[in-house]
Amino acid sequence: MTGHARISIAAWGATVLGSLVLTPVFSGPFLFISAFLCALVTGVGVLLQNLRTPRIVVPIVQLLVLIELLSLFFLHSTMKFGLLPLKATAIEFNSQLVDAMDSINRFSAPLPQDSHLTLFAVSVISATGFLIHVIAVQLRQAAWSGLLLLIMYTVPAATVHGGLPWLLFIPPAIGYIVLLSAEGRSRLSRWGRRISGVSHLDAAEPVEASALGQAGRRIGLTVVAIAALLPALLPTLPEGVIGNGLAGGGTGTGIGASISSTDPMLDMGKNLKRGENVVALTYKGGPTGGTYLRLTALDLFDGNTWRIAPRSPGHKLNGGELTPPPGYTGDLTKVQQSSMEIDVTRTFRSQFVPVPYPLHSISLKRDWRYDAGSLDVVSSNGSIVGGKKYKLTSYDLTPTPDQLHDAITTGAPDQYTTVVPGKTPLDIKQKTAEITAGAKDNKFEAAVLIQNWFRSGGGFTYSTQNSKGSGMAALEDFLLNNKEGYCEQFATGMALMARIIGIPARVGIGFLPGTAGKDGEFTVKMHDMHAWPELYFQGIGWVRFEPTPSARVAATPNWTVASNENPTSPTTAPTNVPTTPGGKETPGISKPKNDPNLPSDSGTAIVDSGNWFTNGGAKVIAGGLGAVLLLSIPWLVRTLTRRRRFLRPPGRAGAEGLWAEIRDTSRDLGLDWSDISTPRQAGQWLTSQLPEDTHPAARRVARGIEALRYAGDAELELDLRDDATAVRQALWSRARARRRWRARLLPPSWRWYLSRGTNEASDLLDEFDLLLARLRSLILPKRAHTN
Repeated sequence: MTGHARISIAAWGATVLGSLVLTPVFSGPFLFISAFLCALVTGVGVLLQNLRTPRIVVPIVQLLVLIELLSLFFLHSTMKFGLLPLKATAIEFNSQLVDAMDSINRFSAPLPQDSHLTLFAVSVISATGFLIHVIAVQLRQAAWSGLLLLIMYTVPAATVHGGLPWLLFIPPAIGYIVLLSAEGRSRLSRWGRRISGVSHLDAAEPVEASALGQAGRRIGLTVVAIAALLPALLPTLPEGVIGNGLAGGGTGTGIGASISSTDPMLDMGKNLKRGENVVALTYKGGPTGGTYLRLTALDLFDGNTWRIAPRSPGHKLNGGELTPPPGYTGDLTKVQQSSMEIDVTRTFRSQFVPVPYPLHSISLKRDWRYDAGSLDVVSSNGSIVGGKKYKLTSYDLTPTPDQLHDAITTGAPDQYTTVVPGKTPLDIKQKTAEITAGAKDNKFEAAVLIQNWFRSGGGFTYSTQNSKGSGMAALEDFLLNNKEGYCEQFATGMALMARIIGIPARVGIGFLPGTAGKDGEFTVKMHDMHAWPELYFQGIGWVRFEPTPSARVAATPNWTVASNENPTSPTTAPTNVPTTPGGKETPGISKPKNDPNLPSDSGTAIVDSGNWFTNGGAKVIAGGLGAVLLLSIPWLVRTLTRRRRFLRPPGRAGAEGLWAEIRDTSRDLGLDWSDISTPRQAGQWLTSQLPEDTHPAARRVARGIEALRYAGDAELELDLRDDATAVRQALWSRARARRRWRARLLPPSWRWYLSRGTNEASDLLDEFDLLLARLRSLILPKRAHTN
């Protein structure tokens, strides 16, 4: 294989491996298309070079071929005669790239599988591959191509929320190493004979491993090992170091919105702060006055982020009914249902389907599934709901305040929605207790008091300028200090307070009812996105509350009016979502016979405060044990080595081991042992460091080692263990206490074993190189040498 062909193939491989870092950003077959186009462009370059085409012509022809391929794959309808990409093709290409850039700037990763986004990804990867080929093959500067691979890595690393998986750093590193190795081999081959590497000669034939191969494999293994181990050893950097994790951070004027499955709360905040309020969906039917449409529920709070808890794969939709609402114990056949028809615009990109809660049935099939615990509908293959039109029926569950007042709230529907993070500040718990003091140990009354405190009594102001999020520090500042935020802070704040007083709580993400239009059609826009808390009451299930002030939501749900005759706040007026026509009370709810004021259902927060061990003590102990184990490695290495040396039988290996043990003991105790001294010189130095009664033992050891090394007729059964023990004990007894403790805990001589380990690893790699050389000599035919 010629040198330029080898480098060309390596450049193609480096491009493909480097493009793997874009998989968390883009979806669809972009990677396969890019690899295919880059292979064709590379093949054209190799062919032209084999035909002795002038060097300057090759990249021009490759660029024209790349343009033609991109046009055929993505813009075929704009090409003249179906073959020539002219002005119309260029205009359409520019238009699609503009759309792609806008989508990247507006939406969170992973981006949807749209044609303009696929074109963008393929164009970027193909152009990068073309430039790598030009730099590495035409300009013969393969090292500089690493900058292009680095750019491909840093872009998703700075834009993907939560950062890239650290393993994705390895493929670009391997690709770069392969390219450098191919370029170096080609460069050396132009000078004639290769520099010899590791070799092995036997009676039959010499077997030689390439020196360049040696260096390449060692550098490659080192880089890959660092790439694999460093992220695991270093603590995770905060997102603020390289960005906020968004694909575009400006407030800009967007033409759409997205909700990802990784961080719906973050995406909702982005959508609310956009300049242009475009239509997300329209719907007909449902309760009079419109209805909330929910996308999903966030039930896992770790003290930093509200997320979707781990779920099962879910149930497939086949156009039939869903499972009953979790927690509801009444007769669902007596509950009135509403039918709706929803039309989602293409500007709303979400894997979650907007539906009312609780959902009874939906017409979506095949690629959609639902979760029985939350009753949200989500894509099973990564597709989006934008452009979908579907019909559904939902239950009109409108419990009365009396039913909620009498409900028992001690039961938890799952393992997530009652968890109060251990780092919850005490002042938040105290404020919650202060707000709910008038509830008389009734959980529903306490929830109403919390809701009213947010809406009117707490002095809160609605504003989308709060960008601190809903982590614990941000919630503490919002609840107790600045008291300015939007629905994210109000919903998460009430959900946390509800958990503190023992009510299972989660956060719903979705849309407000929207604006009523002609013929009973409601229009829901992007700025109607909303978050609200959902609280769990046994026998009724999940119930929506509304703590967001009237500046955003005019009124609270009518079931959140306290059951006493004197409501705590005028904001508990009837909601803009009225009850189901035909009655105030939802039929069929079985009121619990148990006394809701049992000791287990008291107003005291049902929070498992645990003990010191469960609240971080276990981690402290584990960390301490890990640190002790790490610090004890030098001591352990020296102890095991010393024991092995003294257990060896008399002979050459045993004597050399004892001599090494005397050397290491001297170094551990801070004595200046010389590596260049002969055994006789070392023995004379030893006698100067030892008491007189151990001088004979030191001389016997030194003379024995001298005889073993230099006298051919030396006694191989020489036993020096007793003398070595005496010398070592004498050295130890004459050292200061501080030196002895250091020698025990952190013996300096152990660093020698690191060097020894490196050498042994190098020897192992040499054997691997020789094995590859032997295989190559067996598989590849020998080239005939001519004079």
